[in-house]
Amino acid sequence: MLSDRSYMRDSYPRERTSVLVWLLSALAAVFVLQLVCIRLLGIGDPLSEFFALSAHGIRHGWVWTLLTYSFVHDSNNLLHLLGNAVGLFFLGRVLLPQLGARRFLGVYFGSVLLGGIVWLATNWNGYAPLIGASAGVMGLLALFACLYPNQPITFLLFFVFPVTIKPKHLVICVAAFEAFGFVFYELMGAASPVAIAHSAHLGGLAAGWLYHRFFHGTEWRWFRRRQVDVELPRWARRRDKTAANPAPVYHVNVSSRDDLRAEVDRILDKINSQGFGALTPEEKRLLDEAKDLLSRR
Repeated sequence: MLSDRSYMRDSYPRERTSVLVWLLSALAAVFVLQLVCIRLLGIGDPLSEFFALSAHGIRHGWVWTLLTYSFVHDSNNLLHLLGNAVGLFFLGRVLLPQLGARRFLGVYFGSVLLGGIVWLATNWNGYAPLIGASAGVMGLLALFACLYPNQPITFLLFFVFPVTIKPKHLVICVAAFEAFGFVFYELMGAASPVAIAHSAHLGGLAAGWLYHRFFHGTEWRWFRRRQVDVELPRWARRRDKTAANPAPVYHVNVSSRDDLRAEVDRILDKINSQGFGALTPEEKRLLDEAKDLLSRR
């Protein structure tokens, strides 16, 4: 019976909360704390003061702000938070299962970091701080366009008008808009009609593209083992224990349909607990035969 299996019981360990949920919860929690400090406690916005990125803060050693600025948003503009949260949610739903938690966080915070560095290089003599998670979202958007360039997506322009476009075309339009604002507003020192950190967005887009170009599909290791081409003397060679003691091979003798079902159940339990790769060749062969035998009635 299915209830006899460990993974069908309530005591079986369930999947943990995803990093995407934790990220979104952190953004919402920081925004609520900002409102509490400003509206209820009347002490201003200390979170923006200590977590926002600025050249003044970096000169004083506040290096943590290169990442923490992404958790702080404009407390007077709810759309600032909602826009980033919506983009993070929909992009994360697609990218997180494919990348895994570690790589997803690496791409996101790598985009935040590079976006902050590019913004600092552009606004080193400025005074206004940088806040918002848009650089990280831009990195995820660039990676999504690299992985699914021709998959049509539909989004609400200004949260009202539905627009369908291919990701590669969307990123080209976004990059062109950000480059225009970067050249004609940030570099020129002119006031932008809307407070947009074009340089940070361009840095985030570049980080997503760089990950896809150089790191996607490769194994992340800080220290890679290098193969030794020099032949060692016999006394210095490592003994291959698996060759000396090969794993025993078991042949299951299933004499009846009930025995076959029991053996298949055992194999399925093993797949659930250890993965399909843990099966022996004999167990894989038995599964293939059982599929044909049990389907004949």
